[in-house]
Amino acid sequence: MTPRRINRLSLLVLAAGWGVALALYLVLPPPEPDPLAQQFGSKRFRHELRVMGGGANVAFAEFEMWFAERWRGRNLAPTLAVLTVAAVLAFRFVAARPGLFRDEAPPGSA
Repeated sequence: MTPRRINRLSLLVLAAGWGVALALYLVLPPPEPDPLAQQFGSKRFRHELRVMGGGANVAFAEFEMWFAERWRGRNLAPTLAVLTVAAVLAFRFVAARPGLFRDEAPPGSA
């Protein structure tokens, strides 16, 4: 694949991904508050989580709530934009190295 074609496909994917992200941002309303997130703010709930699973349980619950927020309402738009950039970078990495993923044996091996 030529560098010019790689650049064109990269720009096409970036434009499509960012266009969809912009459309989602303009169309979707802001995310509504999650009742479980409000419960998570209480000291008693955090204490119960810590008693049941330790500090790792609290950290995982915080991460899970943060990750779930990335997929709701307007928060989906920046998530999609970042995923688009990651996909383009992965494509460019693979497209620039055509022999990297061949199933052929290296020369000189029997």
